[in-house]
Amino acid sequence: MKKTLLAVGAIAIALAWFSLAHQVSAKSDDEAAIRTHEDNFAKAVSAKDVDKIMAVYVPDDSLFVFDLIPPRQYVGAKAYHDDWKGFLDSFNGPVKIDISDVSVLARGNLAFGHSIQHVSGTGKDGKPIDMTLRVTDDYRKIKGNWLIVQEHVSVPVDLATGKPDFNSKP
Repeated sequence: MKKTLLAVGAIAIALAWFSLAHQVSAKSDDEAAIRTHEDNFAKAVSAKDVDKIMAVYVPDDSLFVFDLIPPRQYVGAKAYHDDWKGFLDSFNGPVKIDISDVSVLARGNLAFGHSIQHVSGTGKDGKPIDMTLRVTDDYRKIKGNWLIVQEHVSVPVDLATGKPDFNSKP
């Protein structure tokens, strides 16, 4: 009886360890997939390819975004596609984007992440565009693919002047 209980206990411990290892592996795989999404997003922005940019977002009216560019919010993929097109069209030549401080947490079919995104280039008016943005994304795993369902883009504001700090430092 004692040997049977020990064997059952050992099996239970092994199954628990295997289950935990599987969860950690799945979590790591999901978080790695989202980080790859961020890399693909950066490449698409640099290429000024709006369709590839939008490939990381849910492709329907459920997308919700607070962006820096008015209006206050964008509802739906079409509205945000048009926002991206207008933003990229404001550059004369290439757009450079660097994404840093990426943090991702995935559980089940939901995830969230945040990053710092530095965007630079030359505007149509010949003046430099140089801004550092804070971005928070909410993801949902749909048909095995992580897609952004909600995004919030912001910059700190100097409360004394009311002006945005486009080059904020930690």
